[in-house]
Amino acid sequence: MMPDPVAQLKDLLTKNCKIQKVQPAVFASDSEVNIVAVTLVCPDGAMHVVRAYREEAQGIREFIRTKT
Repeated sequence: MMPDPVAQLKDLLTKNCKIQKVQPAVFASDSEVNIVAVTLVCPDGAMHVVRAYREEAQGIREFIRTKT
């Protein structure tokens, strides 16, 4: 079972990681998005990619829009 992408993103953000890139852009139409990839860079230089598919993709995009 894959971990919840929103929970992964929250966890990385609490570790002071910064969102470097969101593909496709957050302001693109949600109706056309089936996958979202969020690239984060942490203070130790580590890079992480959180991927979300279908309904989770819409959830992670909404989280980024409202909570970051």
